[in-house]
Amino acid sequence: QVQLVESGGGLVQAGDSLRLSCTASGRTISDFYMAWFRRAPGKEREFVSRIRSDGGGTYSADSVKGRFTMTRDNAKNTVYLQMNDLKPEDTAVYSCAAAQRRAGLTAASYDYWGQGTQVTVSS
Repeated sequence: QVQLVESGGGLVQAGDSLRLSCTASGRTISDFYMAWFRRAPGKEREFVSRIRSDGGGTYSADSVKGRFTMTRDNAKNTVYLQMNDLKPEDTAVYSCAAAQRRAGLTAASYDYWGQGTQVTVSS
C-alpha cells in the first residue's frame, strides 16, 4: 500500500506562485508513474500533469502548460508541482496520484490517491 499526502496549498493572489508537494509512505514510489489532478467546485476532476518513474516524460494539460512544472525526487519519495502565474481559474483541490504501471491522463490509470490540498487564487 502507498499513502500519499499533499501539502503546500493556500490562498494566493493572481500572478503568485505556489509549490505543492506530495510525499509517499508505505513503499518507495521510484518505479511509479505520478500525476497531479485537480477538481474545481462544481466541475469534474481534471488532469494537470504527469511524470514518469525516471523523471522524464513529463506531460501537462494545455491549461497549465508553460506555467506549471512537475518534478520528482525519488530519494525523498516526493513529487512536486511548481505553479507560477496562478490564475483564478486554477482554484481547485489538487490531488496527487500514483500508478504502478505506465499511466496516462485518465484518473482510472492510477492506483493510489492523496486527500488533496486546496489552492485558492483571488483576482
